[in-house]
Amino acid sequence: MNFNKTFLTLGLAATLLQMPTSSVAQNAGGNRQNPLLVKSSLPFGAPDFSKIQESDYLPAFEAGIKEQRANIQKIISNKKKPTFQNTILAYENSGMLLDRVSNVFFGLTSAHKTPGIAEAQKKVMPLLTDLDNEISFNQKLFERIKYVYDHEYNKLKGEDKQLTEVIYKGFVRSGALLSPEKMERMKQINTRISDLQEQFGNLLPAATNNSVVWVNSKEELAGLSDADIAQCKKDAESLGNKAPYCIVIVNTTQQAILTNLQNRELRRKVYMASIHRADGTDPMFNTFPIVTEIAKLRAEKGQLMGYSTYADYSLEKTMAKTAKNVNNFLQSLIKEYAPKADAETREIEAYAQKSEGKDFKLQPYDRFYYSAKMKKEMLNISDDEIKPYFNVDSVQINGVFYAAHRVYGLNFKQRKDIPTYHPDMKVFEVSDKSGKPIALFYSDYFRRPTKRGGAWMSAFAKQSDKWGQLPIIYNVCNNAKAPEGQPTLITWDEVCTMFHEFGHALHGMLSKCGYNTLSGTAVARDFVEMPSQFNESFASIPEIFDHYARHTETGAAMPADLKERMLKSINFQPAYALGENLAATCLDLAWHELTPDEIPSPYMASAFEKEALNNVGLLNSQIPPRYSTTYFNHVWGGGYAAGYYSYLWTEVLAVNVADYFAKHGALDPAIGQAFRDKVLSRGNTKDQMEMFTDFTGMKEPDASGFLKARGL
Repeated sequence: MNFNKTFLTLGLAATLLQMPTSSVAQNAGGNRQNPLLVKSSLPFGAPDFSKIQESDYLPAFEAGIKEQRANIQKIISNKKKPTFQNTILAYENSGMLLDRVSNVFFGLTSAHKTPGIAEAQKKVMPLLTDLDNEISFNQKLFERIKYVYDHEYNKLKGEDKQLTEVIYKGFVRSGALLSPEKMERMKQINTRISDLQEQFGNLLPAATNNSVVWVNSKEELAGLSDADIAQCKKDAESLGNKAPYCIVIVNTTQQAILTNLQNRELRRKVYMASIHRADGTDPMFNTFPIVTEIAKLRAEKGQLMGYSTYADYSLEKTMAKTAKNVNNFLQSLIKEYAPKADAETREIEAYAQKSEGKDFKLQPYDRFYYSAKMKKEMLNISDDEIKPYFNVDSVQINGVFYAAHRVYGLNFKQRKDIPTYHPDMKVFEVSDKSGKPIALFYSDYFRRPTKRGGAWMSAFAKQSDKWGQLPIIYNVCNNAKAPEGQPTLITWDEVCTMFHEFGHALHGMLSKCGYNTLSGTAVARDFVEMPSQFNESFASIPEIFDHYARHTETGAAMPADLKERMLKSINFQPAYALGENLAATCLDLAWHELTPDEIPSPYMASAFEKEALNNVGLLNSQIPPRYSTTYFNHVWGGGYAAGYYSYLWTEVLAVNVADYFAKHGALDPAIGQAFRDKVLSRGNTKDQMEMFTDFTGMKEPDASGFLKARGL
C-alpha cells in the first residue's frame, strides 16, 4: 500500500526524517554511513546529492522495507482494541524511511536514469512489488483497519476521518475483501504489471533515442534557426557523430521542429521516425507485446474487483465516476470539434497548393510547416520572431515566479549551497510574504539522454504538519539547451509548459495538511490537473507577460504590435491541439473498456487502434493522437490508465477558475489567498467538487466557455 502511494504517483509521497539505528545506516563494506538512511543536515532535510552514491539505493531500499515490515508487525501484534491511534495512524507512519528513499530514487529514474540507476531499478522493483502485495493482502492488518472504519469512523473528525476513509478504501480497492483464490491471483497480476511497466519504462526511452534522424549536411536543415542547427550539431556529437547533424525525437507524435524544416523528405523521415519509434518497425523496439499484456491484466484486475472493465474500476474514485460519463463528455466535444477540424485541414491544404500546385496533397508531416507559413502571412508572426523574448531564465524568474509573487505573495531565493543530481538544476528557497520559508523548489529544464520525454512535477518530500516536514518540490522539462555561452530561447508552448508544471508545484508547495497521505497533489486524477492548467492563464496576463517577455540581448519589452500579433496567434488554427488530445484520450479509454477476451494480440493492436479511433470519429491521418499506443507513457508507464481524459476535464474547471479570477481581479492577492485557502492548501482533506464550489460559488463546472477559450 505504501509502495502504491509512492511509486505509482511518480514520487509524490512523503519524505520523512526518521533516524534509523546506527547499525542499519552502516554500509556492509565499511564505516561510511549511507546518506539515504540518516537525517539530512541540509535545509528542509533536502537530499544530499553530494554524498549519495548510486550503490546506496539498493541497501537503502532493503533497510526501508525491513523497517516497514517490522512496523506492520507491531500493528498486527498489538493486543489492544484497534483504534485510530494504534492502527490508522500507526500505518500512516509505518513507511517513513522507505518513502524518503523512494522519493529520491524515483525522481532519478525519470529525470536522470544512468546505467547505474537503471540497474538498481531492476533489483528494487521486485522487492517493492512483493512488499506492496504483502501489505495489501495482510488480512490481520486489514481486519484492524476495518474495525476502526466500522466502529470509530463516524466519531472521527476532519483529517482523522478522511485519512481513515482513504486508507480503508485503498485496501478495499487493492483487493482486501477478495476470496483467498482471487487474492492470490491479484498478487500475481500486480507483480506482472510492475515487471511489464519497468520493461516499458526502459524500452520506450531507448526506442525514442534510437529513432534519431541523421542529417548529412547543413543545407538539409534549411529553414531552421542558427540556434536550432547548433542544437542538431550538439545532439549529433552527444549521440555518436554518425553524421554531422541529427534530429532527436521528442515524446509526442508531432515534432515541433517540423514547423520550420523546409526539406519535405526530411520532414517525412522525422514524422515516420516518431510514429514508428516503438511499433516493431525496428524489431529491437516493439512495445506492443508489453502494452497488450498490461491491458489484458488490467482488464482481468477490473473484473476480479467486480467491475465490467478496468475503466469503470479506475474511474470510481474520480470526479467523473464512470466511463459512460467520460464518454458523454468526450462525445460532446467531438461533435463540436470535428467539422472545425476538417475545415482547418482544407484551409491549410488550399494554402499549400498556392505554392506547391493543385495536385499537392497535405500530409501530417506538412501540417505544422504550412500552418506556420500561413500564420506568418496572415498574422505576420513566427516563432523565430518571438523566441528572442522568451529566455528560459527570464520566463522562470520574471514570469513564473513573478506571477506567484503577485498572486500568492511568494518570494524566491536561489540556494547554490544545496547540491543537485545534475549541474543543470537550480534550487530556490520559497518564502511567504512574511519572510517565513515554506518550501524548496528545484527546476530541471533541459533535455538529456538520461531523461525521459515530457514535463512533470514531483516531490522529494511532501508537506506534513504531523511530521514537521515542509515540501521539497521539483519541476522537470525537456527544453533544448543552447550551446555554452548562449541564452536558451524557448517557444510559446514551452513557456506555457513551464507555467503549467509550476501550477502543480504550487499545489505541492502551498499544501497545509496534517497527514502526508492527504497532502499536496494527492487528489483525484481528474482534479489534479486543474491548478496546473489554471496557472497557464497567468502567462498571457499583460502585467505578467510584459514582465518576462523581454529581448534576450537588449532587455527591451516585446513591442506592442508584436505582442498583439503574438497573443492573437495563440489560438490560430486551434483544432489540431484539441484533436490530438481527444484522439489520445479516446485511445486510452478504448484499451481500458475491453474485457480480457477482447484484448487484441500484439499483431492486431495497430488495427485495433485504427478501429477505436474510427468508432468515435477521430481516425484522421491529418490529426493523429498526441500519443499512439506504443509510446503512450502516461497510460502504460505512468498513472493515467483510463485517466488521460482528465486533461480535458480539468481544463473546463480551470477555465471556470480563470474566469472567476478575471472577474474579481486576476492579480488580486485577496483572490489568490482565497484560492490558496480553499483549494491549493487543502490536498485531499475535502471532496474536490466541494472545494471547487467553495471557491467559484458554482455548484457544478460549466463547459460552455471551454471551446471559446480554445479558440473554437
